[in-house]
Amino acid sequence: MDFEFLYIPIGVPTFHLKSAQKEFDKSVEMLKSIDGGGKYPDEMLLSLDKLNTFLAGKNPDLVIVQNITFANSAYISEVLRKFDCPVLLWTLREPVIDGGRLRLNSLTGAYSAANTLKALGRSFEYIFGSPTEEKVIRKTAAVIRAARLKKALRELNFLQVGHTPQGFGFGRALDIEMLKTFGVTLLSIEARELIDRAKRYSDEDIENYLEDAKTRINGLADTKEKNRLDFARLYRSYKEYCEENNIGALSSRCWPDFFTAFGTPVCAVLGILNDLGVSAACEADTYGGLTMYMAKFLTGTPAFFGDPVSRDEGENTITFWHCGMAACSLARKDTGACADVHCNRKIGPTLDFGCRANDDATICRIGKDADGKFRLFLAHGEVLDKPKQFNGTSLVVKTDNPADEIVDKSVCDGWEPHFAVAYGDITEELKALSNMLGIEVIEY
Repeated sequence: MDFEFLYIPIGVPTFHLKSAQKEFDKSVEMLKSIDGGGKYPDEMLLSLDKLNTFLAGKNPDLVIVQNITFANSAYISEVLRKFDCPVLLWTLREPVIDGGRLRLNSLTGAYSAANTLKALGRSFEYIFGSPTEEKVIRKTAAVIRAARLKKALRELNFLQVGHTPQGFGFGRALDIEMLKTFGVTLLSIEARELIDRAKRYSDEDIENYLEDAKTRINGLADTKEKNRLDFARLYRSYKEYCEENNIGALSSRCWPDFFTAFGTPVCAVLGILNDLGVSAACEADTYGGLTMYMAKFLTGTPAFFGDPVSRDEGENTITFWHCGMAACSLARKDTGACADVHCNRKIGPTLDFGCRANDDATICRIGKDADGKFRLFLAHGEVLDKPKQFNGTSLVVKTDNPADEIVDKSVCDGWEPHFAVAYGDITEELKALSNMLGIEVIEY
C-alpha cells in the first residue's frame, strides 16, 4: 500500500525568515522520524507560485499544512482546490517574545486557514506547538497513522459469512453503507459454502493445518477425534478462502449452524485467523469485526472481541468475555491458549484462557445510534493480570474513568453488546480517523 503525505509550509517573505528556516528544518526532521511516507519541498513555500509548483502532479492521502509564517487564505484555498484528502493544520509557537519583532505570526495564519476550511465544509485536525514538543509529535504521529488506516480501509475486502442470528441484527451491515462511510468492500457468502468446502477435505488434506493448530493451542489433541479433524477442515476452508479472495477481516455466523449442520464450532478457527492477520468476529458482527481490524492495524496486535459481562466497583474494572474465539497470542503466558468445549453446547474445540496483562487498553466499538448514524465508543484503561474469569476467553480492564459510570451510561446510551479491546492506547488515532470519516466520537 503506497501512502503519501505532503508537508506544506506556507507563508510570506515579510516575516523573520531566519526563525522560520529553523522551524522548517526541525519540522522536516521530526516528520521524517515519524513516518517514511512524506514528501517535502526543498524550501519554504513563501509564494503562491512556489506552492503550486510543489503541489503539481501529487496525489496525497494527507496534507500537513503548516503556517511557517502568516499566510492569507489564498494558500489553503489552492491546497483544497487540488486535493480532497484529510488535513492537519499546524500552528507554530512564536519562538521569541521579547518586546521586539513578531517573528512568525503563525497563529493568525491558522485562523485564516481554518476559516476557509470551515467555509468549504472541510473537516480537519489541528495542533499548536513547536516540532520538538512531545504533544505535537504524538498528535502528528496519530493523525498520520489515522490517515494510513483510512487508506487501508479503502483497500479492505471484508467478508461477511452468513447472517446474524435472530436478535443480533445490530452487527448486520449493508455493502453500500460500508463503502460510503468507510470505503470498505463488503463481500458476503453463506456459512454453508465454507462448511461444504470443509467437508470435501480428506484427513490427509488437513494434516498440516492440524499440526499448525497444535502448536498454537494446548490440549487440542485431547479433543474428540472427529471434532478435532473437522476443526482442521474448517481451518483450511476459512484460511484458503481468505487467501484466494484477499480478505483482511471477516465476521462469521457461528451458532447454531456450526453445531447443528457441521457438528463442530468455528470459534477456534476465528481465533487463529486473528493471529494470522485476518481480524475475525463471531456472531456475524460485521461492525465488531471492522472495529477489530482498525485496532489491529493501529497496534499491530490482534484485538480482543467480547461482551461486557461483569463489573467490579471496588477494583474499578469491567470484564469482557466470549465463548472462546480470542487470538491465541493474547493468552496468558503461564497457561497459553487452551482447548475446551463450548460453555453451552459442550462441543469442542473452543478456546479457553484468560488474556495477558497490558499497561494500555482501548475499549472501542463502531456502532449506530437510534437514527442509524455511525458513532464510535471510546474508553481507555489497562488490562489487568487476571486468570480466566469464566469458561471461554476473558480479560479484565481497569478503566481510567469510573467503571460503574461507563457501564451505566453506555447501557443507557444504547450501545451494542460487543466491543473490541485493543492492546495499546489508540484513542488519538481513532478520534482523528472518526473526524476524517465524519463519525461522532463518544468518550467514556
